[in-house]
Amino acid sequence: MTATDRTRLRQQLRQRRRALTPAQQHQAARSLCKQLKRQPLFTRSQHIALYLPNDGEIDPTPIIHSIWQLGKHCYLPVLKPGRDKQLWFVPYTATTPLQPNRFGIPEPIADCRKTRAANTLDLVLMPLVGFDESGGRMGMGGGFYDRTFAFKQTTSSKRPYLLGLAHECQRVEQLELASWDIPLDAIATDTRVIPSHPQKAGRDFI
Repeated sequence: MTATDRTRLRQQLRQRRRALTPAQQHQAARSLCKQLKRQPLFTRSQHIALYLPNDGEIDPTPIIHSIWQLGKHCYLPVLKPGRDKQLWFVPYTATTPLQPNRFGIPEPIADCRKTRAANTLDLVLMPLVGFDESGGRMGMGGGFYDRTFAFKQTTSSKRPYLLGLAHECQRVEQLELASWDIPLDAIATDTRVIPSHPQKAGRDFI
């Protein structure tokens, strides 16, 4: 797939999720939350990172409220200062002040003393533009998540578990991944959870 093909596909998939009505978005968010709360890994995880929705992304806000209610620790990504295009993860509570980053997405005010290292998170709920049944993920093209979790390609660490969140309409038959693309451990949509390695699903997700 050429760069032009990837750009065209990314635009098509973004338009699919933008076309969902507010009612459809609300129902998808509720269904997604119910599914995740039934998963053993979500129950076990204490340090969970996710995102605030943008551009039609499936909304994890109900999950955020569940994390708070269950006494777990919630984190949001913050663009790390500098040019290395990585993310910091900053604690997020109901009183955390937010400010728009350079893409206009709200994020906590960065404080390097309060960040949590990516490899010490238990579960990361990642936004995506497109996905396939093998755990392939197409992001927005910035490479922030791929650079942040590149260590997973060179170590045997199973932390954190990377779970992509998407509307079912964002599925494609197959994505061609580059060498730097970090594969997901599973995908959760508004209708199902899809483990990248079905034979290992019982260990983490049902």
